[in-house]
Amino acid sequence: MRAIFVMVKCEMGQAYRVAREMADGIPELSEMHSTSGQYDLLGKFYLEPDQDIGLFVVERVQSVPGVKDTYTLQTFNAFSGGKA
Repeated sequence: MRAIFVMVKCEMGQAYRVAREMADGIPELSEMHSTSGQYDLLGKFYLEPDQDIGLFVVERVQSVPGVKDTYTLQTFNAFSGGKA
């Protein structure tokens, strides 16, 4: 599995509804966070290695009613803090 992060800009007043619809309807979604700034939401999705990222974003994320714009980040490695 590989992680991608998708920043989502929503229509005014739709961010929480969009977040709930994605959380309930997109199994690849691991986490959805509301954010401040240019984008309203930040979603972390886990995709299969052979899954087309662009097609996933267009068909599964951008097709949710209330989504106005997206910005996708592909990740390479994950790091976590160690215990001292």
